Amino acid sequence: MLTMKKQPHTPSHIGAGMKVAGPCAFQGELRIDGWIAGDVLADDSADSTLILSESGRVEGRVSANHLYLAGTVVGPVIAGDVLELKATAHVEGDVRYKTLEMRPGAVVIGLLQPEFLPALTGDAEPAAATPAAEVPQVAAQEPTEPTLDPNRSLDLELQPGNDH
Repeated sequence: MLTMKKQPHTPSHIGAGMKVAGPCAFQGELRIDGWIAGDVLADDSADSTLILSESGRVEGRVSANHLYLAGTVVGPVIAGDVLELKATAHVEGDVRYKTLEMRPGAVVIGLLQPEFLPALTGDAEPAAATPAAEVPQVAAQEPTEPTLDPNRSLDLELQPGNDH
């Protein structure tokens, strides 16, 4: 009787020299050695890994649980779990991640946002780390030139009503 051996898992692959125009959706693992002009988004329902080699380039949004970038991304990057930026990585866009490993030489032109922080929006107000009552108010002064003179002191006057 003829039986089929279980085939090893073969990830999806966009080879060097291959150009794709339009969005790409994937499940499991995707390796990009070529060029994609469009979003590359992993299926949210499964564990996903995206590997972008040194020769790989994506012009669009990139999202997966595990991202290993050695090539170029022009667009926002979202790593649901791990983002590893190799020394040759070049990202032009905002980056969100849970865990970040960034090698010397990697370049990010955009914001680095750990996932545990809320997304930055134009109308959001930053949360105060310390209640205002605990922060002493300093009287307004004219700016002074920096000096290395040890005999010159900065006279910071606390406003009345603060015991700090």
